[in-house]
Amino acid sequence: MNIYEKIGLKRVINGSGKMTALGVSKVSDTVVETMREAGQNFVVIDDLIDRVGEIISKVTGGEDTCVTSSASAGIALTVAGLITGKNIDLVEKMPNSVGLKNKVIIQKGHSVNFGAPIPTMVRLGGGVPVEVGYSNEVRTEHVEEAIDENTVALLYVKSHHSVQKGMLSIEEMAEIAHKYSLPLVIDAAAEEDIQKYLKMGGDLVIYSGAKALCGPASGFVTGKKEYIEAIKLQYKGIGRAMKIGKMCMMGLMKAVEEYSKRDEKAIIDEQLRLANLLIDELKDENKVITSIMQDEAGREIYRVQLKLNEKLVSMSGKEFMKYLREGEVEIHVRKHYANLGIVNVDMRALTDDDVKYIAKRVKEILK
Repeated sequence: MNIYEKIGLKRVINGSGKMTALGVSKVSDTVVETMREAGQNFVVIDDLIDRVGEIISKVTGGEDTCVTSSASAGIALTVAGLITGKNIDLVEKMPNSVGLKNKVIIQKGHSVNFGAPIPTMVRLGGGVPVEVGYSNEVRTEHVEEAIDENTVALLYVKSHHSVQKGMLSIEEMAEIAHKYSLPLVIDAAAEEDIQKYLKMGGDLVIYSGAKALCGPASGFVTGKKEYIEAIKLQYKGIGRAMKIGKMCMMGLMKAVEEYSKRDEKAIIDEQLRLANLLIDELKDENKVITSIMQDEAGREIYRVQLKLNEKLVSMSGKEFMKYLREGEVEIHVRKHYANLGIVNVDMRALTDDDVKYIAKRVKEILK
């Protein structure tokens, strides 16, 4: 019985991935121990913010880094910092940005809901989101024609939630941004490479600390020092409502250190081993068609696709997901293609026993 079962909640098997709604990821024992020690001692928080930022920057390659309570907080604080600069009077008036350069340009296909809308995070930071182009096509002229004297930044959302076709690339957005002397902000919350987006032209890149990095609830913004200094200053204003504590800062720092030393091949091999185990467990079930699929955004994440055989099964994908959640153990899988009778099982948080239990429940539901 785990700690959540002890307070009366159901056990959850997370076949959905690094999802905020499920507690994101599992942290290592060493991250937990680092947080325990941090929680039992005192520190000057401003000094800790600076020092942890310096240490994380050595991994990301950024000039400096600002730690945040989450990636979404990172968006709000970044937008606010770009609007106010280091003017403390403006910082204290945020999110009221009337009369200031406050427009943030975003491609239509990137204006997505990740659990909350991207434009909401922009508005929290005092920004005015300006969506350009169409949900299936954005051209250079769409972006350039939207830039005016009140534009403060371009925002690129690197996510599986975003439309993957017809959008301008990071390099193209960076070229436009720098042509007009504007910063390119990249939201790379769940991305696995914490260096390449700066190299590709991002001036500021935002990451979650709890997703790919397997840290506690946290995030960070890394990039150009002049902008990072203004972002840190937001803790004197709106950032106070999104502050990150000493335990999470130290846990994030330890998670980044461990992540930088990870064995990527071993991680991928384990995903594929578990994926093949699930496929093998379901090999005699003709009511579901199984296959291994790579993440739609191109990340090195491999999942098992379960496609209901419409010739033999009358239930919808959404009904199938509902039955998976309603068992003695609540099983969560990825819902993005459920309307097509397809669900995907993310292997990253699963054990062999989890995989076998999922297969058992699938067979029971389809019986």
